[in-house]
Amino acid sequence: MTSDEREVPMTSEKELVASPMSSRSVTETVNGSHKFVIQGYSLAKGMGVEKHIASDTFTVGGYQWAIYFYPDGKNPEDNSTYVFVFIALASEGTDARALFELTLVDRSGKGKHKVHNHFDRSLESGPYTLKYRGCMWGYKRFFRQTALETSDYLKDDCLKIDCTVGVVVSVMDSPRLHSIQVPESGMHFGTLLDKQEGSDVVFNVAGEKIHAHKLCFDGLDGGEISVNSVANTLALADQYHAMELKACCLKFAAENIAAVMHSSGFEYLRDDCPSLQSKLLKIIAGCEEECNSGGKSRSVCAQLSVGEDSNGRMVRPRTDTG
Repeated sequence: MTSDEREVPMTSEKELVASPMSSRSVTETVNGSHKFVIQGYSLAKGMGVEKHIASDTFTVGGYQWAIYFYPDGKNPEDNSTYVFVFIALASEGTDARALFELTLVDRSGKGKHKVHNHFDRSLESGPYTLKYRGCMWGYKRFFRQTALETSDYLKDDCLKIDCTVGVVVSVMDSPRLHSIQVPESGMHFGTLLDKQEGSDVVFNVAGEKIHAHKLCFDGLDGGEISVNSVANTLALADQYHAMELKACCLKFAAENIAAVMHSSGFEYLRDDCPSLQSKLLKIIAGCEEECNSGGKSRSVCAQLSVGEDSNGRMVRPRTDTG
């Protein structure tokens, strides 16, 4: 054997067995609250059965919501005996799963609020599914009118209703896709950067070009992709050709598309990365037929193509014929 030749050790069959992979699916709620003040209750009373006052829309978990207050009730058979309160889905979407809490605030300062808490009963009935815009959750006969008008909840002709919505989302928590083998001896990072050995990414910082290693970028993600971060992470992964991270982002975005398309990063993705939007459309195309079978909800593809609609204050419930 010459000095230039080295013996290559044989790898045993046992050493070729890959380490077991693992992943974890985390289902949780994205919570948000809204305070609705109804000033001038006495003037609203008598507006008629099935007529309501709507709050401004508010966004939770990628969907828009509104509170509906019916001062004369919603059902004619109640003959304006009760007030009704509902939380309504105020944006386009299909099968929004959520938990809710409605609180009629005690205005006396005693803290004796009237609370209807769906969160505490999640194990009994599970999250409520709202299938289309205008779908509502709440309580019929929320409060008897005569009792409300003599209670501590009504003060200075004003009611206050607090609402909490918890939208169910899925988060993929998986181990790092990339690992970096650190040599046993110390590494002189300054020399490594100066020599630019093995660099495959160039960053331009204030006009100065800095050579780096894409594998380091691929390993930056801590293993968790969320609704709020996936759009920006996907754009960066595409820009720097981190293909495995990009694939994970596309998969997660497709599985949670209704929430993702309302996230803060999605507008940038839609306007600046149309090719990524096209990839998303292709991934979700297989489930479009099922989503639109009822004929009432706008398709996800259509929403992605035209962007987010602006919703007015009043949202009228629809009749589900699907």
